[in-house]
Amino acid sequence: MLYAVLQFLHVMAVILWVGGMLFAHCFLRPAAAKLDPPVRLPLLASVLGPFLNAVLAAIVLILVTGAWMIGSSASQAAQTGGSFFMPRNWTLMASGGIVMMAIFGHIRFALFKRLAAAVAASDWPRGGQAMAGIRRWVGVNLLLGIAIVAVMFLG
Repeated sequence: MLYAVLQFLHVMAVILWVGGMLFAHCFLRPAAAKLDPPVRLPLLASVLGPFLNAVLAAIVLILVTGAWMIGSSASQAAQTGGSFFMPRNWTLMASGGIVMMAIFGHIRFALFKRLAAAVAASDWPRGGQAMAGIRRWVGVNLLLGIAIVAVMFLG
């Protein structure tokens, strides 16, 4: 039962992260692009701030639940006298997740910081540059996230 709860929490955190990127990249951004920079950039900054904080919490949950599930599987193998070899798709998921987390760190702690500073200073060209970087890296992370989900469900 505990394993199922951990798996549920893990998947829900992934849904928040990947689903949020899909919504922001494919729906919010194109709609906001119709607005002038003095309206668009503060709007995007005010949406992205809480979203990125939620993703940070989701990442912690993903790491904790993932490590717990791997440890639980390894422990069961050891208790039965067997050996534990992490399945290839788990290894790909974990490796891809680490890459995604590094990209997220760049978005949250470098690019978003630049966007927030530009919005606070009403520096719309600099804010646009930061937003372009965020858009590019969110696109990369979105593709990685979809690929990881595909590997997990399609094998």
